[in-house]
Amino acid sequence: MRLTLALHARLYSIHSFSPDTQVPAVVFAQEMFFIGKTREELSVVVPSELELDSLEAETNWICLEVLGPLGFSMTGILSRISGILAENHISIFAISTFDTDYILVKKEKRELAIAALKKNGYQIIDHPQSAD
Repeated sequence: MRLTLALHARLYSIHSFSPDTQVPAVVFAQEMFFIGKTREELSVVVPSELELDSLEAETNWICLEVLGPLGFSMTGILSRISGILAENHISIFAISTFDTDYILVKKEKRELAIAALKKNGYQIIDHPQSAD
């Protein structure tokens, strides 16, 4: 099976907050956002143009979306992609939803990531909604 990854045009930032922080309402108005909370932290991923008053932030991440939906019976998709990128010394921030996976890669590693994935049989296309 040949998987297709869609490259989003927008850059994203990953923010870290204390776990008791109230998520700013502006986050929920974004077209795409991700929130993860544990006892130790609250992580929020939003478009980079949205500035948040977080404890720490990592900016300039590109987003590759595994075009799905992917069934829960499909195994190893994220593992294969992350393995290819790890072999090329590319760190990722992975996010999974019910339907698919998103792989965030630092902007400066974009071309290297795309080349490595293409070399391994992945098709990379521009995200259809990237004309924001």
